[in-house]
Amino acid sequence: MIDDSGKMVIYQVLPRLFGNKTKNLVSGGTCSENGCGKFSDFTMDALSHIRELGVTHIWYTGVIEHATQTDYSQYGIKRDHPAIVKGRAGSPYAIKDYYDVDPDLADSVPHRMEEFQSLLERTHNAGMKVIMDFVPNHVAREYHSDACPPYVSDFGYNDDVSKSFSPHNNFYYIPNQPLMIDFIDTDEGESYTEYPAKATGNDCFSFSPGKDDWYETVKLNYGVDYMGGRCGYFDPMPDTWLKMKDVLLFWAQKGVDGFRCDMAEMVPVEFWHWVIPQVKAYYNVIFIAEIYNPSEYWNYINTGNFDYLYDKVGLYDTLRSVMVGNSSAKAITHCWQSVGGMQKRMLNFLENHDEQRIASVFFADSALAGIPGMIVSALMNTNPVMIYFGQELGERGMQAEGFSGLDGRTSIFDYCCVPAVQSWVDDAAFNDELLPDEQRQLRNMYKTILRFASADPVVGKGDFYDVMYANINNMYMDADKQYAFVRKYGNSVLLVISNFDKESRDIRLNLPAEMFKTLGIEENRAAEVEDILCGRKNISTLTSEWGYQVHLPAYGGKILKFTYK
Repeated sequence: MIDDSGKMVIYQVLPRLFGNKTKNLVSGGTCSENGCGKFSDFTMDALSHIRELGVTHIWYTGVIEHATQTDYSQYGIKRDHPAIVKGRAGSPYAIKDYYDVDPDLADSVPHRMEEFQSLLERTHNAGMKVIMDFVPNHVAREYHSDACPPYVSDFGYNDDVSKSFSPHNNFYYIPNQPLMIDFIDTDEGESYTEYPAKATGNDCFSFSPGKDDWYETVKLNYGVDYMGGRCGYFDPMPDTWLKMKDVLLFWAQKGVDGFRCDMAEMVPVEFWHWVIPQVKAYYNVIFIAEIYNPSEYWNYINTGNFDYLYDKVGLYDTLRSVMVGNSSAKAITHCWQSVGGMQKRMLNFLENHDEQRIASVFFADSALAGIPGMIVSALMNTNPVMIYFGQELGERGMQAEGFSGLDGRTSIFDYCCVPAVQSWVDDAAFNDELLPDEQRQLRNMYKTILRFASADPVVGKGDFYDVMYANINNMYMDADKQYAFVRKYGNSVLLVISNFDKESRDIRLNLPAEMFKTLGIEENRAAEVEDILCGRKNISTLTSEWGYQVHLPAYGGKILKFTYK
């Protein structure tokens, strides 16, 4: 079972890629050429090794059926036109059927839903909860549900396509205009036709979206007239609201424990205010919002009822800049101060499917450079932290997989693999001892940090105190390269120092008297001290009278837990 003493630790993973064992990949290759991971690759052995990282929740990305260039028509699944599919595999965010799972992920396509439900059961039995994507803002251009309950009508079925906007429609239209996509070459005998054109998912209300638009998707209508002054028409309740509530209840009933809501800020907060309590009235699920506009944070927490929000434009962007030497570590203080009382509701991460890999040449060009950022992300408050599969193994994301190209990211559009994960899953059979030394040491470091974060109440429940203001002019510490804070819970005090320098450093950290007073820590009192990263224990004291001396490894840090008897 999950230990709720610590904090939530999420492991994001694409099933399509996790278990793929194909080694000689073709750029832009088909499913038959390059292979594809399956739900069944998450065996109890695999799940137990994910759990040992301290993971409490797995976010299975790309579960719901989406548009693809792979032909499953023999199973009664309508084939997608390749002109409106990005990559051979297709984007997991171009949803084709909200009530079905991706046939790519099944060993037996006709039994794909049963295989997903077996995965749910295995994950729960392994002691973890399941998060899945909810994509509310847009669907694939050829959306059609062949798996929905009989009482559910398809999106757009009753739309009045003569109107660009109606609160009763599911889509937005450009009347009397065909969709014009003239930048895609395909082998199909006929070009894709759509009349009248529907608005594109990234709020592109044009019959001619560009290649940088989300041209493979269609914007859903929640009752907001974007072309008529952004007025909202929510009474009577828009049909899209009711349809989406049914989708959420469908998956919650199957045992999903939470939803990561894609581009939640592109859906009116009034919908979330209504639907989240509707779902939570029946099921104990969490809602995480992907949102990038800090001015809307409080709105989507207080009005929208979200449990957690992405901390992308705050902590992620700040840590990335510090890690590559473009910003001072002092910026981290400003970062958490800028979100104020919302910090406990922010989801921290350093990698996900949208971002470049830390070890890529586009980011830090070193997996070890991520360790000080990971220490901060995982330990600075009680809020959740997330890692992306392969991050703990130093995955570089340096393949030109096909549609996505060479960009330092792991492709979500192509049939490919994650080499670092493949070597751990296949070659090493989940045995860390068979990994190369650098990968093994990195994974052990992640394991130590995350297991401590997920299990220790000083991290999951403790108070937070930033001590950087007392060290700005400290001649024995470089405040541009080191960042330090203290956590306190019960009779435990945690002293955390991250070193973003590529060189090791010996520092003396000033601990202000105000910190001792605020947190109720007795100065000069002997305590047992455990160095969490190396396991050594000794006896020491904390005081404001002189700096606490500590050695910091390059691209590393210290996590020191003081326990008072």
